[in-house]
Amino acid sequence: MVRRSPAAIAGVVLLALLAVVALLSYLGLLPYDPVAQHPPSRFQAPSGAHLFGTDQFGRDVFSRVAAGVGNSALIAVVAVAFATVVGTLGGLVSGFYRGLADGAIGGVTNVLFAFPPLLLALSLASVLDRNWFTIAVAIAIVYVPIFIRVTRGPVLSLREIEYVKAAVSTGQSRWQIMLRHVLPNITSIIVVQVALSLSWAVLTEASLSFLGLGTPPPAPSLGSMIFEARSLVFVAPWTLIAPGVVVVLLVVGLNLLGDGLRDTFDPRNRGSR
Repeated sequence: MVRRSPAAIAGVVLLALLAVVALLSYLGLLPYDPVAQHPPSRFQAPSGAHLFGTDQFGRDVFSRVAAGVGNSALIAVVAVAFATVVGTLGGLVSGFYRGLADGAIGGVTNVLFAFPPLLLALSLASVLDRNWFTIAVAIAIVYVPIFIRVTRGPVLSLREIEYVKAAVSTGQSRWQIMLRHVLPNITSIIVVQVALSLSWAVLTEASLSFLGLGTPPPAPSLGSMIFEARSLVFVAPWTLIAPGVVVVLLVVGLNLLGDGLRDTFDPRNRGSR
């Protein structure tokens, strides 16, 4: 179980804390409006009134970081959900049908893998209208081939197992066999890949925002906050430290959860539990 994995527990704790912060943003319970400017309060150091201080426009950094966590999480979850559905179905079809379907899907996968992930995401984001959904789609396309590869290998092995062959002999359709007998046996692999892909998606979204191709302003984004704070590092270092630390905590939490899930589902570890 996940509760027996220290890494997974640490990841869950970190993510739970960040989820509470993001939830405050979605419920409108932040102490200040994340986009409201208040020039008289500019460059205030962290205090009881402003937990993470204020930036060059007098905006509350804590409120902006909380909203940025919510935006980044939304984009990452939508992107990975899309990639999981499309990539898993593609891997199932490629590994189970083989032949022409395998060749076509494999060819598309190889083409997408030929591009560095960030470069591909940059290219897609630059030609799409800039909003949170199109950014999520651009990131999803980058991670679809990963799920195809992760899924295809186990499916190639499962299609040769006796109970799958027995299901074929009973006259069940290929889609019934894939969904009823093959997919449940690769769920653990997919779950681990989802957790790891979420951390990559967060980093990709932050990178796009840092380069000016993320969610357009005035919507807060952790990557754009880091970009804006570069010139303020000696004047108001908290404007850079706060979003930077939150990005690290978010990625570390997701990686710890992914590592914990991988250890939990690893058959070699079951005998020691």
